[in-house]
Amino acid sequence: MTSLNIHGIRFAFGTLTALPVRVSRWDRTTARAGMLCAPLAGLAVGLLAAVPGVLLLLGGAGPLMAAVASAALPAAVTRGLHLDGLADTADGLGSAKPAEDALRIMKQSDVGPFGVITLVLVLLAQVAALAGLYGRGWADGALGTVAAAVTARLALTLASRAGIPPARPEGLGAAVAGTVPLLRALAVCCAVAVCCAGAGALLGGHGAALHHALAVAAGLAAAQLMLRHCVRRFGGVTGDVFGALEETAATAALVALSLG
Repeated sequence: MTSLNIHGIRFAFGTLTALPVRVSRWDRTTARAGMLCAPLAGLAVGLLAAVPGVLLLLGGAGPLMAAVASAALPAAVTRGLHLDGLADTADGLGSAKPAEDALRIMKQSDVGPFGVITLVLVLLAQVAALAGLYGRGWADGALGTVAAAVTARLALTLASRAGIPPARPEGLGAAVAGTVPLLRALAVCCAVAVCCAGAGALLGGHGAALHHALAVAAGLAAAQLMLRHCVRRFGGVTGDVFGALEETAATAALVALSLG
């Protein structure tokens, strides 16, 4: 493994999780490698989140309790970073103010009514979808948890592609915006979709493989719609927007997996 790959993995884990990983380089080259490695951070978060859900389900706690645990642990592993970004982005979008004023609202430490409502609805959707998956069995719940977490970080890889500008000259958005070549981002997307489909095939054959691949596509599609809207409203991406994209992709993927 090259030094750049190591620094890229450190960047991904150090910026996208609260795990004790020190980011030793903060430049555009490292940011590119880090965002290409973002799904690896999602894999780690997903595996950690699946553990308490599976243990609770096998211990007789029921699908709902298992779902709550698997939805709560990612927030703990990231110290609520992405949920905070989702709430701030919702407040900025809901303000209906010009880009500069909306960005100022997003930087404030308090959470407004749009942010609160969005957090409640998104977390309810995640718990409901996970409860349905755990209701089918511990393997469905665990794989759904992992697939959603990987898809969520994969959406950030795609959002870092060339042509997406930062909304501010500083912060995480400015560090990673436009760093990833489009073809490399698409290659990572295809690789993740194939891996999720393969895991689904082990769980339930060709039908499950297709289902998991479509769930990845649904998560990315929802995140891309959110990205287009945020770029149009704010003029680019910010760290808060990245948090909103992550939660949007995770929720859409879970909902897609819970269907059928």
